[in-house]
Amino acid sequence: MAASSHNSFPRSPNPSNRSYDSSSVSSATSPRPQVQLLGNLMGTNARQNNNQAPHPIGIPPLPPVSQTGFQPYTPVTATSVMGRDSLPPTDSVASTPGLSSAQLSANVSAQKRAYRQRRKDPSCDACRERKVKCDATETTSCSECSSRNVKCQFTKETNRRMSSIKQVQDLEKQIERVRRENSNLRRTLAERGEHMDVDGEGSEQLPQQHPPDPNIEPRRRKRPTPLLQDPSRARAAFRNFSRGVLKPPAPYRQSQTSIITFDHPRPPLPPKVIVDKLLHTYYGATHIMMPILHWPTLQHQVEELYQNTTNIQRVPISWHSMFFAALAIGSLFSNDPYPDRTLRAGEFLEASRSLTDPWINDFDLDNVRASFLISLALNEMNLKSAALTWLGAAVRSAQDLELHLEVAGVHSRVEADMRRRVWWAIYILDRTLSTELGRPFMIDDADCDVALPEPVDDHFLHTEGPVHPPVNVLTLTHFLLAIINVVRSYSAMRKAFSHPVVEKPRLATFDNHFISCQKLFPEALEANNASLIAPHMLMPFTYLLSARLVLHRQNLAPGCPPEARSDAILQCQATAIETARLISRTNTTLADCATALLVTHTFRCTLFLLLTGYYELASTCLMALKSIDVRRDAAVPCGRFLAFFLQFLGAKQRELLTILPRSTTSGYPPQVALPDPRAVQDALSKDEELLIYVSADMQASTETAWVWFGAEREAPLAMSQSASTGNSLAHPDNRTGLNAKEREDWGGWDSLIEMTRGLASGTASPIATAYAHRSQTLAPIKMEQGTNMANIPQSGMAETGSSRNSPAAGAASGSRSTERISIANII
Repeated sequence: MAASSHNSFPRSPNPSNRSYDSSSVSSATSPRPQVQLLGNLMGTNARQNNNQAPHPIGIPPLPPVSQTGFQPYTPVTATSVMGRDSLPPTDSVASTPGLSSAQLSANVSAQKRAYRQRRKDPSCDACRERKVKCDATETTSCSECSSRNVKCQFTKETNRRMSSIKQVQDLEKQIERVRRENSNLRRTLAERGEHMDVDGEGSEQLPQQHPPDPNIEPRRRKRPTPLLQDPSRARAAFRNFSRGVLKPPAPYRQSQTSIITFDHPRPPLPPKVIVDKLLHTYYGATHIMMPILHWPTLQHQVEELYQNTTNIQRVPISWHSMFFAALAIGSLFSNDPYPDRTLRAGEFLEASRSLTDPWINDFDLDNVRASFLISLALNEMNLKSAALTWLGAAVRSAQDLELHLEVAGVHSRVEADMRRRVWWAIYILDRTLSTELGRPFMIDDADCDVALPEPVDDHFLHTEGPVHPPVNVLTLTHFLLAIINVVRSYSAMRKAFSHPVVEKPRLATFDNHFISCQKLFPEALEANNASLIAPHMLMPFTYLLSARLVLHRQNLAPGCPPEARSDAILQCQATAIETARLISRTNTTLADCATALLVTHTFRCTLFLLLTGYYELASTCLMALKSIDVRRDAAVPCGRFLAFFLQFLGAKQRELLTILPRSTTSGYPPQVALPDPRAVQDALSKDEELLIYVSADMQASTETAWVWFGAEREAPLAMSQSASTGNSLAHPDNRTGLNAKEREDWGGWDSLIEMTRGLASGTASPIATAYAHRSQTLAPIKMEQGTNMANIPQSGMAETGSSRNSPAAGAASGSRSTERISIANII
């Protein structure tokens, strides 16, 4: 039986008597050859067939039976019938002495059944037509096709189907192996502090983008050059006959006097004294950061305007609109009382808008400036969506003038640099405002090649010739170049935000870029410098601090790993600490020159300082916001949010003090023992609801928000509608988003500072634990009037001014039921 089933022919002419070799196509999915298995079963005394049968011409014989050059098989599943699981181990069978003929016959029959189950291996077209066995592999042709010098191919539907299944299985195994290797490699590089640009599994492969180096000019775009040596005749004809078909590039356009200009009654001019005061305020608040106006030229134009006020129509209407917009910004930053300051700014903005032609088709530089200044003023008034709309008009009108390109047709050196300044100012506002609102950028870096502005002040910028500043004179007092270098990283940051998590190497790249940008600011702004700083120096530096916090805050998303979220909190905490210390070093109040960006950034820093327990520095930020108050319309909504956050944080802190295990300190009674402050702080930093509140304006965009998940299944809330009419700029409900009751019910800044001090007295201060010298002697215990620990609720939010977080009236100072010990004193 065994002898009859053993066939040593590699390929028999008779298809009915040939043995099937399942390794002919894929050795990774086939069992061992039958001849090898039967040879082991029969042992060394098996009868050898010495008569060599003739082989077909051109077909090489199979390797000898003793050869063991087969790859081991890894089964796909534990119950797979296609693997070696259905076969008995060869060694165990061969080593069993005295196999009976029945056992041998059963083994051979089982093996035949296994081979019949594997008769689905595909054969090439030639072997299938000739009814011969195919020994093709995935990389080599079969011997039959090689001998006939034909192409070994699989075109039949069954062959393609079986071949595809095997290819898919092999590819799945290779992909899994590559994933394991990549995972191990990433883990190894992460331990070494290195980086490999390999995204996580399942994430889309996105191109990495690095922020440009500071003061590096944008890459110049190629311009076509004519093949004609002198295209002047074609240029003249083209300029004549292309009117109405297209507009030439901005430097080569000719003014059209036949076009009917926009004519609107000019608003009356304010007194010259008020104008001088507002322009001085505008210079200190805006011009030092975005000098889009050539100041000597502006002063000369204002003097000419007030020398002949009877004929205002001679002034271009675009300049007049830009002039009123500048006065509106100056009014917002003036020291006039509230609400006169805001009301006058609204009147100037309305005057500027009335002088804007909504159907204008031919722009000039003052049109762009007017739209940009209106957008800037609306942003300071907390009307950010309206500001984004006007900024879009500024972007498109600037692109119509080709301010985004470095053109060669501008003859005036002042005009050329003003074009650059206006464009980069628009670029800055586009990046910052779009990032705050979570909107797409309006400007693509790939479309721009305009050079950076010249690093000199307006007084050293002359119309003709090179700039020769005096020796030992500070030639640059504005911060436009420093801000540009900071915001140019926003494009790379937006690319990094497209990934589920911003990896540490990417964060390190941005941090190094921000360190390089910080060198462009005065040395007094460095963290290790203790000198006093002027408030106007802190405003431009806020762009860098805000960018750093927004970058690391991105990893607070719930899809990030826990270690990435913890590191994000620490990095945002470090930026908040630096911000609070800079605020404490200002030599005057921030009230008059504080921008909306500073208010928003200080608000974010306060949230992180309160979350991480830096209550003293949080109080510093709160006092800065208190000094600003209604001068910036964003301050009151931020204060209302902070009041809610403080209440919730206090309730959560008291809840943790009751449920966390209490630490034991030798020498103190058990009733005064409190949980470990580090455990309380760690639990607060991991509370998901607190992280939602700390993320704040991250929840303003669908791409970054997670608090609105499932809100579509809730009933819509009925919002109160304001019944006021009139100028929307003048009404505080539109600027703050709050009605009169909501603007008053949060308690004011003094109550926030008191609540922060209450939190500081009830838990450990990180400043004391991290920076104070650790002494072996405990500080004297300070007994404070407070709430009985047994009566603290385990959940719920305490109301402001309730009896649960205020001293009980008439309580005896010596009663132990109303005494509590400050954790800071225990430590």
